[in-house]
Amino acid sequence: MDDTNDTSFVVDEVSNITKEAIEATMGTQSYQQAKINTWTSNIVEAILNSLTKLNKPFKYIVSCVIMQKNGAGLHTASSCFWDNTTDGSCTVRWENKTMYAIVSVFGLSI
Repeated sequence: MDDTNDTSFVVDEVSNITKEAIEATMGTQSYQQAKINTWTSNIVEAILNSLTKLNKPFKYIVSCVIMQKNGAGLHTASSCFWDNTTDGSCTVRWENKTMYAIVSVFGLSI
């Protein structure tokens, strides 16, 4: 058994957690401006709760952007100065017929 998964940032694992949180929150919903603040908070909190339950030695940063599909462009970038052997990041882009969600998760080893 490989013990490095117990202390490493596993992108596939974090990506699955992120996708599950988005689907559980917005799955078949249509874009509704009045619900965006609730949805973004719920997604971020669900991801943080799931990551915390993994009991890995990380501090996490989670950001979520939800955008209506209306033809507008969105460009985003991030840069990190960290230890590539222990720290990591994962970005998930999700969409349905009416909106996009872009969620970024950063794990910083303690």
